[in-house]
Amino acid sequence: MKTTSYFNLTRNRSDRIGINDEWICFVIEHAEKTVNQSDGRIKKWAHIPEAGKVLRVILLEDGETVHNAFFDRSYKEN
Repeated sequence: MKTTSYFNLTRNRSDRIGINDEWICFVIEHAEKTVNQSDGRIKKWAHIPEAGKVLRVILLEDGETVHNAFFDRSYKEN
């Protein structure tokens, strides 16, 4: 899994330390919702049953480098 230096710094925050790489890969491959941002980054969301939460993963323009990942408390299904 390719990551940015920003992701590597923020993944040690207390609210993100429990996010497994497997969950991030799951979101990338099985997103329930995908949105392309105006800056080219890609947001993806999926429910993580083990955590009982929705994980948002933000990818760079290449569609594979993880820039951010966090549990999204404000996620609304469309």
